[in-house]
Amino acid sequence: MSAFNLILIALRALQRNKLRAFLTMLGIIIGVAAVIAMVAIGEGSKESIQSQLSSMGSNMITVLPASNVAGGVRIGGSSYQSLTLPDVLAIQRGAEHVSAVSPVSSTKGQAIFGALNWPTTLQGVAPSYFDIRKLTINDGIAFSDADVATAAKVCVLGQTVISNLFPSGESPVGKVIRLNSIPLQVIGTLAPKGQSSFGQDQDDIILTPYTTVQKRILATIYFQSIYASAVSETTSALATDEIIDILRGTHRLRPADENDFQVRTMEELIKTLSSTSSLLTILLTAIAGISLVIGGIGIMNIMYVSVTERTREIGLRMSIGARELDILLQFLVEAIIISVTGGLIGVVLGITSAKVITLTLGWPTVVSQSSIVLSFVVCAFTGVFFGYYPAQAASRLDPIEALRYE
Repeated sequence: MSAFNLILIALRALQRNKLRAFLTMLGIIIGVAAVIAMVAIGEGSKESIQSQLSSMGSNMITVLPASNVAGGVRIGGSSYQSLTLPDVLAIQRGAEHVSAVSPVSSTKGQAIFGALNWPTTLQGVAPSYFDIRKLTINDGIAFSDADVATAAKVCVLGQTVISNLFPSGESPVGKVIRLNSIPLQVIGTLAPKGQSSFGQDQDDIILTPYTTVQKRILATIYFQSIYASAVSETTSALATDEIIDILRGTHRLRPADENDFQVRTMEELIKTLSSTSSLLTILLTAIAGISLVIGGIGIMNIMYVSVTERTREIGLRMSIGARELDILLQFLVEAIIISVTGGLIGVVLGITSAKVITLTLGWPTVVSQSSIVLSFVVCAFTGVFFGYYPAQAASRLDPIEALRYE
C-alpha cells in the first residue's frame, strides 16, 4: 500500500472521531508547548544575565579581601582589611595586561538636600572607575585626578538618588547635598543602568573621589575592593595572574601562605550564573516533558480502543489481501499523525506563550530553533513508540476471528 493511501486512510479514520482525536492530541500539545516555553524562559534568563554582566564590563576584574584567620578566629572577607593604596599603585605599575585600576571605599548614609533625604551608598573611587564599570555621564562632568589629590568634596549622582532628592526635575548639577554632615557639590549625573542580575539598583549610588571617603568620612587607609580592567577579554586570565603575583608581593606572603585577598573575573561569574540557569532550565524542561509521556500513553490507549472498535474492518481488509505490514503501517501512521499534529499546535502555542510571558510579566524569553526541532523529533518518536504496540496487535489479528467479532 502506498504512503499516500496510508495517510488518506488515517485521516479519514481521525475525521470520523474528531473530538476524540483532539483530546488525544491535547497531552502532546500541552507537553510541547510547556517544553518550548520553559526552554525559552531559561535561554532568555541566561542571555539576560550575560548581557547585564557584560554591561558592567566583561573584562572587569574585582579584588576583594579574603577571609582569614586571626587569633584562631576566622574573620569574614567583608570585615577583613588587606587592600591599600600601595596595592593599587603596584598593580598600575606592574600589571602589563591591566588597562585601568580603581580602588573602592564605600559607606552608607543619608543623602540630604533641603527638606528631602534618601538612604543610599557613597562610593569613593578613582576617575578610571567610570571606564572600568562602563558608566556614562548624563549631565555635567566626572571628577578628575586633581579632585582625588585634594580630597575634593564633589560627587556624581545616580538616577535613583536624583529622583528622590530632586523630584521636580531640576538639574542637580551645581547644587550642594549633604551625606550625613559632609557637604558635597554635585558636578555630574550618571546615565541610568537599571537593576543588576542580583536585583540591586545600580542607580542608587553617589560617586566621589576615594580620598574624600577615606579622609573625610571613614578615616581609614583601607579599601573594600579594587576594580581593574584587563586590556581585553582574552587577556583577563593573564591579568588575573599578574594581579595575584603583585599582591602576594606587596602583602609579603610566603609561598606556603594562603592569599589574604581574592580575585574574581566577570567570566567566572557569567559561567557560574549561566550554569545555574542551565540546570534550572533542564529541571523545568524535564518536568514539562512528563506531559509528553502522558500524551504518549493517551495515544497508546486510544489506539488500542480504535483497534478494538475496528476489528471487523481489520478482518475485512485482511480477507481481501491486506498484509500484516499494511495493517501495522495503517495504525502506526494514524498514531504518528496524531502526535505530529499535536506537536505542530504545541509549537505555535509554546511560541505564543513565550511572547505573552514577555509582554505580561516582563520576563526575557528566547525561543531557540533547537527546542522546536527537538519537539518535532520527540513527537515523531512518541507517535512511533506508543503507536507501535497497538498497531502490532491489530496486524496480528486472525482474519476469521476478526470477521466474527461483534
